Amino acid sequence: MYDFHTDDKKYFEIQLSNVRKWIIPFIQNVKVIEPGMQLLEIGCGQGSLLRAFCEQGCYCTGVEMYPYWLEKATEWLQPEIADGKVRLINSNIYDVDAEKDFKSKFDIIVLKDVIEHIHDQEKLIKWMKNFLKPNGVILFAFPPWQMPFGGHQQMLKGWLGKAPYWHLLPMSMFKLLLKVNKQYSDDLVEIKETGISIERFERIINKTGYQILLQKHWLVNPVYEYKFGWKPRTQLNWIKSIPFVRNFFTTAVYYIVSPK
Repeated sequence: MYDFHTDDKKYFEIQLSNVRKWIIPFIQNVKVIEPGMQLLEIGCGQGSLLRAFCEQGCYCTGVEMYPYWLEKATEWLQPEIADGKVRLINSNIYDVDAEKDFKSKFDIIVLKDVIEHIHDQEKLIKWMKNFLKPNGVILFAFPPWQMPFGGHQQMLKGWLGKAPYWHLLPMSMFKLLLKVNKQYSDDLVEIKETGISIERFERIINKTGYQILLQKHWLVNPVYEYKFGWKPRTQLNWIKSIPFVRNFFTTAVYYIVSPK
């Protein structure tokens, strides 16, 4: 078992292993990843996913708005950057100058544990269509907001970091609880504002002109294999079939979509 939030380099290696083992094979189910493909990751963090796709022969562009994570990605992806296989862009995705910063369109766009942090998700999802090549796909991987730790409260110390579901309290009570425990976090407040359910995500996908090519709902998120030593498990079909309720018991979802 590993505490994700104490060792950045170990976290990089764990996420790298997770992408190799679960994300890449999931995408391969609908799109063969071939050398020379162009990949964009929005919210690339420390760059683990970019390295994994470089290993597949892809050329990767990562957009990251937080300077600390960009610094780590620049350090740990130095070989790929030097070889011209990775480009990093320090920007909020809404501030990217597409003509200047994106040298080409992309075969694959990835948002892994990112869409739940984005304001105006419909705007972003619709916008991304412009940067896909013909037959390009987008991968979304995210925790439904109502799941036990959908508020990312595991980042906190003490009982707040271990207690499930309290992020579903009304915003005023949520903020008060953070302040009383002296762990107020603008990041957690933002996640409460932007958290997304399975149903809302699927409505946005349909409304913005995409089709779902493949989906997988997880009872036990694959990354929990590293964090808790739990074996990854897909969601039970009967739970998956119940709208709204499924959000409370599904710790992650993977979707691959493409324009209709």
